[in-house]
Amino acid sequence: MTGFSFHGMLARVGTAMKSDKEKSPLGPVAHMAFVVVAAIGVYAFVSVAKEGEARRRCSATCLLRPNYAGYERMAPSFTLKDIRGHEISLDSYRGKVVVMNFWTKTCGPCMEEMPEIADLARILKPMQDVAVVTVSTDDTAKDASDALKMVLREEPPFTVLIDPDAKSIGAKYGTSLYPETWIVDKKGVIRARFDGAREWSNAAVVQLVDQIRGGGYCELQAREGKFVGKEAAICESISGG
Repeated sequence: MTGFSFHGMLARVGTAMKSDKEKSPLGPVAHMAFVVVAAIGVYAFVSVAKEGEARRRCSATCLLRPNYAGYERMAPSFTLKDIRGHEISLDSYRGKVVVMNFWTKTCGPCMEEMPEIADLARILKPMQDVAVVTVSTDDTAKDASDALKMVLREEPPFTVLIDPDAKSIGAKYGTSLYPETWIVDKKGVIRARFDGAREWSNAAVVQLVDQIRGGGYCELQAREGKFVGKEAAICESISGG
């Protein structure tokens, strides 16, 4: 059985149009009617195909309902020390998708979701072009490290940076309530922001990250948790609002 070919369909439509023109006793009127019907059929096919592709591209974002989603803002650059004292810049992750979580040990929801962040890091580990990074506003690396060991019972499977004065998190990202998680694409563009704790190891998160790392593009935008833009209607049909 041969596969479906859109170009083949157009060729068959053209042949049928020619045959209709040659054989129809009604002449030009019948020919024009056939052209109109064929055009409507082709338009409907293309429209359905485009909608299906948009649903595929945007389904993960729709289901996750980020507080912000877009493709026009660059992530502010910063350089911080990790828990071992090494300086790491956000720019050093260019070429990778970065899942970046802001937290502090005095934040209950942060500590509750940290095992989920760890699970996500393990799931994404085989993807060499993805990095999970957490940024703590605790006073010292030891404070952050001790807090993580208490909830994870092991060394964290992700990079931990320290921003004790919240100069990067607060001044550059405007974050004041934790936890907050950002997804930044390979070019440094902010693709999504999630406020509050989430179930990070679920399939939709992995799908979204995998789509972004592959260059997937969804024109859907979200502002303060509400979908806007031309893809919003599709998102509403997927997520129910």
